Amino acid sequence: MYNSLLMNIEDLTRAMDRFVTAKGWYQPDSPRPQTPKNLAVSLCIEAAEVLELFQWAEEQRHPDELANELADVMLYLLQLARVTGIDLETAVIDKLKVNYRREWDQHLTDESEQDGKKD
Repeated sequence: MYNSLLMNIEDLTRAMDRFVTAKGWYQPDSPRPQTPKNLAVSLCIEAAEVLELFQWAEEQRHPDELANELADVMLYLLQLARVTGIDLETAVIDKLKVNYRREWDQHLTDESEQDGKKD
């Protein structure tokens, strides 16, 4: 049905949109209205299901289940970006630019130096 080797974020978003349309979830009387709140809640629930696969284990034991849950997370993320008008590709690139300039562990160094001065 889909050639996953050739699909980018835009293609995946269109595929998600076709699926949601086919299920009738854009309809006003839908049991699954595609509102930003509903999608954000669903995204968090699916992310928790990813976490659940690691509960009581340091390593994932079920690669197929993990793949399915990660796909659910991505689908809700794509749909949330779509209904809120966010260009996810641009948002990711912009965030990476910000992150490259960040000093990730700076606050840890500052705190440890302050802790040393207190003694």
